[in-house]
Amino acid sequence: MGSVELATLAVVVLLLAFTIIQVGLYYHARKVAQSAARHGVDAGRQFGATSGDGVAQAQQYLSRYGGSVRGAQVSSSGSSAQQIRITVTGSVATLVPGLDLDVTQHADGPIERWTTP
Repeated sequence: MGSVELATLAVVVLLLAFTIIQVGLYYHARKVAQSAARHGVDAGRQFGATSGDGVAQAQQYLSRYGGSVRGAQVSSSGSSAQQIRITVTGSVATLVPGLDLDVTQHADGPIERWTTP
């Protein structure tokens, strides 16, 4: 095998390795964002809690585990008196300069409340 073929093969192998790592980083960031949104909904749907409590819990989760979601923003837009919706958006850490991958995940659930039979 000549040096040109070996150099070409090395580039292809490196690109394949970086692609596999980048896909892993993307799916990990999605999972972290989804988990943060879920934790926010779990906190915000409890009786007496507000959507702000859910946002705070999601932000706390991201500060602890969200290193792979850069510039994460948490919002509770879309929430109502009966439903809470937490949305987490951010960008994924990338290996390739100039490659921008964004992730947006949301979770929603009913707010616990007393009702009359």
